[in-house]
Amino acid sequence: MCDSHTTETVVDQPDADRHRRFRPCKPPEARRTVERVVTERGRTDGHASCDAAALSDAVLVASELTTNAILHGGGVTDFQVDVVGPGVRLSVSDRSHDLPVAVPRTDPQGRRRVGGRGWPIVCRLACDVRVADLPAGGKCITVVVPLS
Repeated sequence: MCDSHTTETVVDQPDADRHRRFRPCKPPEARRTVERVVTERGRTDGHASCDAAALSDAVLVASELTTNAILHGGGVTDFQVDVVGPGVRLSVSDRSHDLPVAVPRTDPQGRRRVGGRGWPIVCRLACDVRVADLPAGGKCITVVVPLS
């Protein structure tokens, strides 16, 4: 999905237990929310806590998506966290229709670029990545990060 993007209309998915939804969202808020939702879900469902490295991956992806929405998408307009099966689904909406892109690590003169690593990190850690146009404008990026 990260090499080619699918664009679709966002439709609520009733199979998930929607735990948190708020806006605006800053990366530290996103990280705390993911940690809290995953931890609470483990306690209430009686599941064993997820692997610490997997939770760390989900927290990093949430941070990268919200940072990218702020830096490149005109700000976060919606943020959702759902624990679905063996993973956590994160949805971050922003005001831009522009698709995320991975930029080369160096510029045409061979100098190392600052930044540009967020989207490749998201694509590497998430098992499902979708980019959808929103009816009111902007886009929603939804990913699933495995928790095991």
